[in-house]
Amino acid sequence: MSSASSASSDAAFSERYFRKGLGLRQEVRGQVASEYRSDWAQAFRDSGHTLGFQRADGASTTFQLAREWGFCYGVERSVDYAYETLHRFPDRRIVLTGEIIHNPRVNNRLRDLGIRFLGDEDVPDESAITAEDVVLLPAFGVATAQFDALKQSGAILVDTTCGSVLNVWKNVERYARDGLTSLVHGKANHEETRATVSRAGLYPDAHSLVVLDMDEARLVVDYILGRGDRAAFLERFAPPKSSPGFDPDLHLERIGVANQTTMLSSESLAIARAVGEALQQRYGDADQPSRFRSFDTICSATQDRQDALAELIRQPLDVLLVIGGYNSSNTGHLAEMADGVVPAYHITGPECLVDAARILHKPIHQKDEVQTVGWLKTDGDLRVGLTAGASTPDVMVGAVLERLLELRGHAEPYQPGV
Repeated sequence: MSSASSASSDAAFSERYFRKGLGLRQEVRGQVASEYRSDWAQAFRDSGHTLGFQRADGASTTFQLAREWGFCYGVERSVDYAYETLHRFPDRRIVLTGEIIHNPRVNNRLRDLGIRFLGDEDVPDESAITAEDVVLLPAFGVATAQFDALKQSGAILVDTTCGSVLNVWKNVERYARDGLTSLVHGKANHEETRATVSRAGLYPDAHSLVVLDMDEARLVVDYILGRGDRAAFLERFAPPKSSPGFDPDLHLERIGVANQTTMLSSESLAIARAVGEALQQRYGDADQPSRFRSFDTICSATQDRQDALAELIRQPLDVLLVIGGYNSSNTGHLAEMADGVVPAYHITGPECLVDAARILHKPIHQKDEVQTVGWLKTDGDLRVGLTAGASTPDVMVGAVLERLLELRGHAEPYQPGV
């Protein structure tokens, strides 16, 4: 393609690619607020994040809400863009490439409003997208190959990729450009991680490796130090954990560390430190600057929610409820932080509070929801901690609070009074 044709093509694409919204935030603000906001959120803020309620028998139920919780800026922005898209293109088919965020209620609501999801019967894959469609890219972003296919379709693209994710991509691209392997702390099948490692593939001979946790990072450290078994390593880190053609004898000599933005910050930092020390031990101090780089790419919202929870669980609590989608990485890590410190339950919403005896929840490191009996103290005073992942709307926290007050026998209307 000639430079003139390329410029013309780029100009045409820019007219159908929206990265900074559609300029309709004011028009959709009321609808978004009515569906996702809660008066309880403001009540918590006004009261210093503590609300108390008293029963007729004098027993109290006190809620302490983490100082940072719920929708982050990036998630709020993605949801706004989805509603702006519905407002701007009421007569077009609108297709999401996947869950816009990891919250089932938000995704189900978008489906109720008419948005289709890639994989539905009428849009099984990218080949079914036409120039008449509008395609929403989720907060996690999409892999480069998928983006290219969507670009070629001629469809209008509304890109809601979070800025924190874009920051990780920039670092991975720098690693790849400079010949470093991108070692990503994350979940290999998570949409964000798939999109991130695809950035390394933009450069010839660049490679990536995904480690889930410190246990897998130790396997990498052992291999760097000459203690690993090649066959076992390749089996453990087969694609999608590694890029095609990954050779641990060649591609662990120079490493740049990044992470999925919603991972546990302390573990990401520990992994980077361990890998850096292994390279230094293997190759010496002189080569370290050229062999190892690391940037803390945990997003600020994830870090703020983890810090706020760390502060909350230092308080005396009888129970902690962590609210968010079961497939939400950042919510799961909040539950992981509280495990063993306070009785904690990761729930999706008020329906998980079955009754005063039974709760449905997802234990850490388990795939399926379970039922636990005897979770709630009904007699005497109770102190409840609340937090919510970055993809959890305010309204869910308010609904959980009201359901727990109901189970505790408080009379409506629920008015703070302790």
